[in-house]
Amino acid sequence: MQRKATAQDVAKLAGVSRSAVSLVLNGHGDGNIASESQVRIRQAAKDLNYKPNAVALSLRNQQTRIIGIVSDRVISGPVDGNIIAGADAVARARGFVTLGLDTEQDEQRDASAVETLLDRHVDALMYVTVGLRELRVPAGMEKAPAILANCFDSRGPGHLGNVIPDEVWGGAEALRHVLAAGHRRLGFLTGPLDHPAVQHRLEGYRQAMAEAGLPFPDGAVLPVGWDIADGFAAASTALAAPAGERPTALLCANDRCAVGAVLAARGLGLQVPGDVSIVGYDDEERVADTMVPTLSTMALPLREIGAAAMTRILASLPRAARKATAGQQPDRTILEGEELIRGRFVDRASLGPVPAS
Repeated sequence: MQRKATAQDVAKLAGVSRSAVSLVLNGHGDGNIASESQVRIRQAAKDLNYKPNAVALSLRNQQTRIIGIVSDRVISGPVDGNIIAGADAVARARGFVTLGLDTEQDEQRDASAVETLLDRHVDALMYVTVGLRELRVPAGMEKAPAILANCFDSRGPGHLGNVIPDEVWGGAEALRHVLAAGHRRLGFLTGPLDHPAVQHRLEGYRQAMAEAGLPFPDGAVLPVGWDIADGFAAASTALAAPAGERPTALLCANDRCAVGAVLAARGLGLQVPGDVSIVGYDDEERVADTMVPTLSTMALPLREIGAAAMTRILASLPRAARKATAGQQPDRTILEGEELIRGRFVDRASLGPVPAS
């Protein structure tokens, strides 16, 4: 059996000291080792297929290289797993692993889930939610570097930082595409008005209408739920109006609501998008892209949210480790504040030009 390469082998091939190899491969080369030497060291490690011993590295750095993730229903639910996938991809690329626990939306399990992860000596914590919402942060999350993904601290700014979708921009961008297609008679199937995502999207809709020099049609706001049946019921009512009065475009709370709206249109003998255009939100996999017609929709940047949150967590660890060594509380400076991530509009078959009179 071929002997595994050692750090000394890498040092010999690169023409540097073993300590230089350790500094570079442990992420501490900048400011300590010349850039040319760093390039040689990484190339030598690649040529020799050398990988540092994870256990030994953890002992030296006083890190487990494990990031704990608590979710309300992301792991066990059918959607939003892309947030964790995005976070995990960034972690793996940096030599970390993630350990996730799902509370299945039982707030009573939040504290125990956090403590379970802390008992495993995770280096940092992330809390991920299905859908944008306010979170009552478990107290244990103050014991380690921590960040929130797709949610925000109920205590307000100045506490745990977070990464969330830019829902104001998302609402405005979706409506811009609808207005660009010529639509002026609109219906907004918004979801519950007390939901934070709905409030932000409504703000975005108002912005887009103002940009276009148009008054916002408050009477066109139809608060509904998030499911197919909700979209079907609301759209059935909105589209039952005479041809010259009914909306020519419906902007829906999510893709499932939009599916219900398409079914309602068909039930009334209307063509999508020939008679009415329908736009969803989320770009839910195996829904928006497989629906007939395929749904135009505003894609939520789920992987990007997870990746951005993990990037901030990992950037905080060296400073946090120095604080811990000195017996001080974790340094959260780099984790403070709210980061907004923009999605993208996916133009598919359900959005067309305004129908001829």
